[in-house]
Amino acid sequence: MNLASLSGAGLGLRRSILPALAKADDLTALDFLEVAPENWVQLGGRHRQAFDALAERFPVVLHGLSLSIGGPDPLNLDLVQQIQSFKQRYGCPLYTEHNTYCTDGGQLYDLMPIPFNQEMVAYVADRVHQVQDILGERIALENASYYLRQPGSDMTELDFMSALLKRADCYLHLDINNVYVNSVNHGYDARDFIRQLPTERIVYGHIAGHEQKSEQLIIDTHGSDVIDPVWALLDFSYHRHGLFPTLLERDFDFPQLGSLLNEVQRIRSLQSQHQARHARLSHA
Repeated sequence: MNLASLSGAGLGLRRSILPALAKADDLTALDFLEVAPENWVQLGGRHRQAFDALAERFPVVLHGLSLSIGGPDPLNLDLVQQIQSFKQRYGCPLYTEHNTYCTDGGQLYDLMPIPFNQEMVAYVADRVHQVQDILGERIALENASYYLRQPGSDMTELDFMSALLKRADCYLHLDINNVYVNSVNHGYDARDFIRQLPTERIVYGHIAGHEQKSEQLIIDTHGSDVIDPVWALLDFSYHRHGLFPTLLERDFDFPQLGSLLNEVQRIRSLQSQHQARHARLSHA
């Protein structure tokens, strides 16, 4: 499957919801699934059997956790080769990664932010090129949530991402919730940020819940329902940049599967509204 065939709304696949998905009578809300490849490439047994059954029904997007694209350690090229094999085996249309780092002589078990400057633009872009050369196709980098501006930063987040996407010649994985979280934590206008993103680079999106600690602090948790301002920001993103496949991300405190599918269906409903609007304008 190629990237052009990926569309609609999806759900992040976690082992804890595998039984519910396997038993579900109606999964028509789902157009695709997403997994972290590191968690599945070596997995066997009943979980792999359940995954294989779902992979026969739905396209599977790969969203990596541990490439550490902005980290100081050499790239884990063995991991990239494993991802390439996994991607080919299941016909995965897209591999995305966090624009962060998670290693420094060992695993840090968190996604750490990187400085926003031209040196890091060149450094990350070079590493992206290495990965893309192995895979033989473009990857997408996700805009990350962060809580402290890193020392050495002399660019805005928006300028950094725009420069990186151009130099790396890669795609943008637009995480709507991360834009909202960062806009509150760092005091910028979320719509203005999204408005200035390069439309031609956006190929994939995430939407998720978070935890509001105070008026000025949000923690990106993926452990609760998506709130209305984030839904509104997704709506605005479709209006500004057109439709892109969008995934509901949930990592813990899972509700019943029906509740998750209702949120996935809400993504589909927004997409349908924009498709109808585009059709009306085309025939006006």
